[in-house]
Amino acid sequence: MDLIPAIDLLGGRCVRLYQGDYNKTTVYYTDPLEAAEKWQNQGAKWIHVVDLDGAKTGIPSNFHIVESIQQNTKMMLQVGGGIRCIETAAKFLDSGIQRIVLGTSAIQDPKFIAKIIDDFGSESVVVGVDARDNNVSINGWMETTSLKTIDLIRRMQELNVKRFIHTDISRDGTLTEPNFDAIKSVLSEIDTHLIVSGGISSLDHITRLVDIGAEGAILGSALYKGIISFKEAKNLLNL
Repeated sequence: MDLIPAIDLLGGRCVRLYQGDYNKTTVYYTDPLEAAEKWQNQGAKWIHVVDLDGAKTGIPSNFHIVESIQQNTKMMLQVGGGIRCIETAAKFLDSGIQRIVLGTSAIQDPKFIAKIIDDFGSESVVVGVDARDNNVSINGWMETTSLKTIDLIRRMQELNVKRFIHTDISRDGTLTEPNFDAIKSVLSEIDTHLIVSGGISSLDHITRLVDIGAEGAILGSALYKGIISFKEAKNLLNL
Protein backbone atom coordinates (compact mmCIF):
# COMPACT_ATOMS: atom_id res chain seq x y z
CA MET A 1 0.00 0.00 0.00
CA ASP A 2 1.09 3.57 -0.72
CA LEU A 3 0.94 5.92 2.27
CA ILE A 4 0.38 9.41 0.90
CA PRO A 5 0.48 12.56 3.06
CA ALA A 6 -1.87 15.31 1.93
CA ILE A 7 -1.05 18.97 1.43
CA ASP A 8 -4.15 21.08 0.89
CA LEU A 9 -3.46 24.59 -0.38
CA LEU A 10 -5.67 27.55 0.38
CA GLY A 11 -4.47 31.10 -0.04
CA GLY A 12 -0.91 29.84 -0.39
CA ARG A 13 -0.95 28.04 2.95
CA CYS A 14 -1.11 24.38 3.99
CA VAL A 15 -4.49 23.82 5.63
CA ARG A 16 -7.03 21.19 6.56
CA LEU A 17 -10.78 21.56 6.14
CA TYR A 18 -13.47 19.89 8.22
CA GLN A 19 -15.90 17.89 6.04
CA GLY A 20 -14.87 19.98 3.04
CA ASP A 21 -16.17 23.20 4.62
CA TYR A 22 -14.13 26.22 3.52
CA ASN A 23 -15.38 28.05 6.61
CA LYS A 24 -13.86 25.42 8.91
CA THR A 25 -10.18 25.77 8.12
CA THR A 26 -7.10 25.04 10.21
CA VAL A 27 -3.74 26.42 9.02
CA TYR A 28 -0.78 24.13 9.72
CA TYR A 29 2.00 25.67 7.64
CA THR A 30 2.30 29.10 6.07
CA ASP A 31 5.00 27.59 3.84
CA PRO A 32 3.68 24.34 2.28
CA LEU A 33 7.21 23.36 1.19
CA GLU A 34 8.05 22.97 4.88
CA ALA A 35 5.27 20.42 5.22
CA ALA A 36 6.43 18.55 2.10
CA GLU A 37 10.00 18.39 3.38
CA LYS A 38 8.76 17.05 6.72
CA TRP A 39 6.91 14.15 5.10
CA GLN A 40 9.82 13.43 2.78
CA ASN A 41 12.20 13.28 5.75
CA GLN A 42 9.87 10.74 7.37
CA GLY A 43 10.00 8.52 4.30
CA ALA A 44 7.06 9.52 2.10
CA LYS A 45 7.47 8.57 -1.56
CA TRP A 46 4.25 10.24 -2.75
CA ILE A 47 2.55 13.49 -1.79
CA HIS A 48 -1.07 14.40 -2.54
CA VAL A 49 -1.53 18.11 -3.25
CA VAL A 50 -4.92 19.77 -3.63
CA ASP A 51 -5.37 23.37 -4.75
CA LEU A 52 -8.53 24.19 -2.80
CA ASP A 53 -8.73 27.63 -4.40
CA GLY A 54 -8.65 26.02 -7.83
CA ALA A 55 -11.18 23.35 -6.87
CA LYS A 56 -13.64 26.06 -5.92
CA THR A 57 -13.05 28.49 -8.79
CA GLY A 58 -12.03 26.11 -11.57
CA ILE A 59 -8.73 27.95 -12.05
CA PRO A 60 -5.61 26.68 -10.21
CA SER A 61 -3.89 29.51 -8.35
CA ASN A 62 -1.13 27.71 -6.47
CA PHE A 63 0.92 26.26 -9.33
CA HIS A 64 4.04 28.07 -8.12
CA ILE A 65 3.80 26.24 -4.79
CA VAL A 66 3.26 22.88 -6.48
CA GLU A 67 6.24 23.57 -8.73
CA SER A 68 8.37 24.48 -5.73
CA ILE A 69 7.51 21.19 -4.01
CA GLN A 70 8.23 19.29 -7.21
CA GLN A 71 11.60 20.98 -7.70
CA ASN A 72 12.80 20.89 -4.09
CA THR A 73 11.82 17.35 -3.06
CA LYS A 74 12.35 13.90 -4.50
CA MET A 75 8.79 12.72 -3.89
CA MET A 76 6.33 11.87 -6.63
CA LEU A 77 3.33 14.20 -6.80
CA GLN A 78 -0.33 13.73 -7.56
CA VAL A 79 -2.04 17.09 -7.86
CA GLY A 80 -5.66 18.16 -8.18
CA GLY A 81 -7.90 21.16 -7.89
CA GLY A 82 -9.27 23.14 -10.81
CA ILE A 83 -7.54 21.22 -13.62
CA ARG A 84 -10.31 21.42 -16.20
CA CYS A 85 -8.70 22.15 -19.58
CA ILE A 86 -6.00 20.63 -21.77
CA GLU A 87 -3.65 23.59 -21.36
CA THR A 88 -3.72 23.42 -17.57
CA ALA A 89 -3.33 19.65 -17.50
CA ALA A 90 -0.36 19.84 -19.86
CA LYS A 91 1.22 22.59 -17.74
CA PHE A 92 1.22 20.34 -14.70
CA LEU A 93 2.30 17.13 -16.44
CA ASP A 94 4.97 18.81 -18.56
CA SER A 95 6.48 20.24 -15.37
CA GLY A 96 7.32 16.72 -14.23
CA ILE A 97 4.37 15.98 -11.96
CA GLN A 98 3.51 12.29 -12.13
CA ARG A 99 -0.30 12.36 -11.79
CA ILE A 100 -3.10 14.87 -12.05
CA VAL A 101 -6.32 14.32 -10.13
CA LEU A 102 -9.49 15.13 -12.05
CA GLY A 103 -12.89 15.31 -10.41
CA THR A 104 -15.38 17.88 -11.66
CA SER A 105 -14.25 17.45 -15.27
CA ALA A 106 -14.92 13.70 -15.08
CA ILE A 107 -18.62 14.55 -14.93
CA GLN A 108 -18.76 17.77 -16.90
CA ASP A 109 -16.33 16.94 -19.70
CA PRO A 110 -15.50 13.22 -20.14
CA LYS A 111 -13.93 13.95 -23.55
CA PHE A 112 -11.30 15.98 -21.71
CA ILE A 113 -10.41 12.92 -19.63
CA ALA A 114 -10.10 10.82 -22.77
CA LYS A 115 -7.87 13.43 -24.41
CA ILE A 116 -5.50 13.59 -21.45
CA ILE A 117 -5.19 9.80 -21.42
CA ASP A 118 -4.53 9.77 -25.16
CA ASP A 119 -1.85 12.44 -24.83
CA PHE A 120 -0.15 11.44 -21.58
CA GLY A 121 -1.20 7.86 -20.80
CA SER A 122 -3.53 6.35 -18.22
CA GLU A 123 -0.90 6.39 -15.44
CA SER A 124 -0.93 10.20 -15.55
CA VAL A 125 -4.60 10.46 -14.57
CA VAL A 126 -6.41 9.76 -11.32
CA VAL A 127 -10.13 10.43 -11.08
CA GLY A 128 -11.30 11.76 -7.75
CA VAL A 129 -14.61 10.26 -6.64
CA ASP A 130 -15.76 12.62 -3.88
CA ALA A 131 -19.02 11.46 -2.35
CA ARG A 132 -21.72 12.61 0.03
CA ASP A 133 -24.10 9.76 0.88
CA ASN A 134 -22.78 7.86 -2.15
CA ASN A 135 -23.56 10.76 -4.53
CA VAL A 136 -20.64 12.41 -6.31
CA SER A 137 -19.83 16.02 -5.42
CA ILE A 138 -18.08 18.53 -7.71
CA ASN A 139 -16.78 22.12 -7.77
CA GLY A 140 -14.73 21.90 -4.61
CA TRP A 141 -17.42 19.77 -2.94
CA MET A 142 -19.80 22.72 -3.16
CA GLU A 143 -22.30 20.88 -5.41
CA THR A 144 -23.68 17.35 -5.00
CA THR A 145 -24.88 15.51 -8.10
CA SER A 146 -27.30 12.59 -8.50
CA LEU A 147 -24.52 10.39 -9.94
CA LYS A 148 -23.55 7.40 -7.82
CA THR A 149 -19.89 6.66 -7.10
CA ILE A 150 -19.86 3.23 -8.75
CA ASP A 151 -21.58 4.60 -11.87
CA LEU A 152 -18.91 7.29 -12.22
CA ILE A 153 -16.11 4.75 -11.83
CA ARG A 154 -17.64 2.51 -14.48
CA ARG A 155 -18.02 5.42 -16.90
CA MET A 156 -14.39 6.39 -16.38
CA GLN A 157 -13.15 2.83 -16.84
CA GLU A 158 -14.70 2.91 -20.29
CA LEU A 159 -12.29 5.79 -21.01
CA ASN A 160 -9.34 3.67 -19.78
CA VAL A 161 -9.02 5.35 -16.37
CA LYS A 162 -7.09 2.90 -14.18
CA ARG A 163 -6.93 4.62 -10.80
CA PHE A 164 -9.40 6.40 -8.51
CA ILE A 165 -9.35 8.28 -5.22
CA HIS A 166 -12.42 7.61 -3.10
CA THR A 167 -13.20 10.34 -0.56
CA ASP A 168 -16.18 10.24 1.77
CA ILE A 169 -16.66 13.96 2.36
CA SER A 170 -18.62 13.43 5.57
CA ARG A 171 -15.57 11.67 7.05
CA ASP A 172 -12.92 14.08 5.75
CA GLY A 173 -11.10 15.85 8.56
CA THR A 174 -13.31 14.24 11.21
CA LEU A 175 -10.81 11.68 12.56
CA THR A 176 -13.61 9.11 12.81
CA GLU A 177 -12.91 6.28 10.37
CA PRO A 178 -13.11 5.65 6.62
CA ASN A 179 -16.40 4.58 5.13
CA PHE A 180 -15.36 0.93 4.99
CA ASP A 181 -18.76 -0.24 3.74
CA ALA A 182 -18.62 2.08 0.72
CA ILE A 183 -15.04 1.10 -0.04
CA LYS A 184 -15.82 -2.62 0.21
CA SER A 185 -18.83 -2.11 -2.06
CA VAL A 186 -16.70 -0.49 -4.76
CA LEU A 187 -13.93 -3.07 -4.60
CA SER A 188 -16.35 -6.01 -4.55
CA GLU A 189 -18.12 -4.80 -7.69
CA ILE A 190 -15.28 -3.25 -9.68
CA ASP A 191 -11.71 -4.37 -10.38
CA THR A 192 -9.67 -1.18 -10.07
CA HIS A 193 -6.86 0.60 -8.25
CA LEU A 194 -8.46 2.51 -5.36
CA ILE A 195 -6.81 5.08 -3.11
CA VAL A 196 -8.82 5.98 -0.01
CA SER A 197 -9.13 9.39 1.64
CA GLY A 198 -11.23 10.69 4.51
CA GLY A 199 -11.43 9.71 8.17
CA ILE A 200 -8.24 7.63 8.45
CA SER A 201 -7.15 8.13 12.05
CA SER A 202 -5.44 4.98 13.33
CA LEU A 203 -3.00 2.27 12.32
CA ASP A 204 -5.89 -0.19 12.54
CA HIS A 205 -7.73 1.76 9.84
CA ILE A 206 -4.71 1.42 7.57
CA THR A 207 -4.51 -2.33 8.24
CA ARG A 208 -8.19 -2.75 7.42
CA LEU A 209 -7.76 -0.84 4.16
CA VAL A 210 -4.92 -3.18 3.19
CA ASP A 211 -7.09 -6.18 3.99
CA ILE A 212 -9.96 -5.02 1.76
CA GLY A 213 -7.67 -4.29 -1.16
CA ALA A 214 -7.07 -0.54 -1.23
CA GLU A 215 -3.98 0.48 -3.18
CA GLY A 216 -3.24 3.57 -1.14
CA ALA A 217 -4.26 5.73 1.80
CA ILE A 218 -4.16 9.51 1.87
CA LEU A 219 -3.36 10.78 5.35
CA GLY A 220 -4.36 14.30 6.37
CA SER A 221 -5.61 15.56 9.72
CA ALA A 222 -4.37 12.52 11.65
CA LEU A 223 -0.80 13.26 10.54
CA TYR A 224 -0.99 16.99 11.17
CA LYS A 225 -2.48 16.50 14.63
CA GLY A 226 0.06 13.82 15.51
CA ILE A 227 -2.56 11.10 15.96
CA ILE A 228 -0.80 8.88 13.39
CA SER A 229 2.97 8.77 13.10
CA PHE A 230 4.02 8.42 9.48
CA LYS A 231 7.08 6.43 10.51
CA GLU A 232 4.98 4.00 12.55
CA ALA A 233 2.56 3.58 9.66
CA LYS A 234 5.48 2.82 7.34
CA ASN A 235 6.89 0.29 9.77
CA LEU A 236 3.47 -1.34 10.09
CA LEU A 237 3.45 -2.01 6.36
CA ASN A 238 7.18 -2.82 6.19
CA LEU A 239 7.73 -0.03 3.67
